[in-house]
Amino acid sequence: MAFALTGARIFDGNHILEGRAVVIENGRIVGVPHEKDLSPGIERRGIEGLLAPGFIDVQVNGGGGVLFNDVRSLEGLRTIAAAHRAFGTVGLLPTFITDTRERMAGAMDAMRQALAARVPGVLGIHVEGPFINPERKGVHNPAYMRPMEDEDIAILTSLTEGRTLVTLAPEKNGLDAITRLAAVGVLICAGHTAGDYATIMEACRHGLRGFTHLFNAMPPLVGRDPGPVGAALDSNGTWCGLIVDGHHVDDASLRVAIAAKGTERMMLVTDAMSVTGTNLESFDLHGRTIYRRDGKLTTADGTLAGSDLDMASAVRNSVQRLGLSLPDVLRMASLAPASFLRLDHELGRIAPGYRASLVLLDDGLNVRQTWIDGE
Repeated sequence: MAFALTGARIFDGNHILEGRAVVIENGRIVGVPHEKDLSPGIERRGIEGLLAPGFIDVQVNGGGGVLFNDVRSLEGLRTIAAAHRAFGTVGLLPTFITDTRERMAGAMDAMRQALAARVPGVLGIHVEGPFINPERKGVHNPAYMRPMEDEDIAILTSLTEGRTLVTLAPEKNGLDAITRLAAVGVLICAGHTAGDYATIMEACRHGLRGFTHLFNAMPPLVGRDPGPVGAALDSNGTWCGLIVDGHHVDDASLRVAIAAKGTERMMLVTDAMSVTGTNLESFDLHGRTIYRRDGKLTTADGTLAGSDLDMASAVRNSVQRLGLSLPDVLRMASLAPASFLRLDHELGRIAPGYRASLVLLDDGLNVRQTWIDGE
């Protein structure tokens, strides 16, 4: 049965509309008419606030007390997706970080089950490492890091539905691996890399599509050595993930990067760990205790270990800390990642034919309600 959401302002992906309704049927948006033009017989569901395309997060390590690396199962993925839905995320890539080949294969199996079961919000998998540079390891375990081999490529190309994203260091894997993955639709990001500008730009020409948590785990941009950051900002066909939490990157650096690249190719990401959606103050990662303190997650020596961030907070931070317009920020949280994932024909806008995956925000940009495919 069709129903209409009425009473809220609507951000359709381009503009904020007044006096409109969103008509939903069979999980899709069938129209955004003026409320006065609605059919008299249609069910009306009154809401208040701002209705926007739901958030999409391409880097989610865990949530609800579950870390994907530790709980590689259908139920684990259900828990992670549900925890982030509370913060407006209606589409996500659960992220499996540097580990053994066997566990990576297990993570792919769990994702295959989740996609077959149509777990709400799960769009595919992000495999971040182990094909990264130990010089820029961050909190990843260098004991597992290695170049990509044929067996790895077989695992990474094994999903027949959903999206597969792989973060790697181009200088550690060669162009052939990037070309082979890209040829079958795998999305590839540079991350945890020490590659120079020329190496990264050559990788872009062979299928590199984006950059994982820009600025973090990569050399800084320097006048005569632009490096990965310079390549990210200078490459026209790529997207960048940004962690806007006040800890990972200085606000000024974020503003400069966004001004250089444009909001349409900047994606808000959380890099969230298992504590999101819980009151937990610590968790274990590869045998090390990670502490949750003052809005960030660190090892005992202060190394950042993912983030204590959710997408609603990332949206608020981008408006309040960075001074960006709300429409630009909402696009960075929805349409930009949808475009990166090649899903912008069905997610990231409120328009006829699009999936009814939506978020309702109050005036403080807090999440009041979500819909995934109309539910």
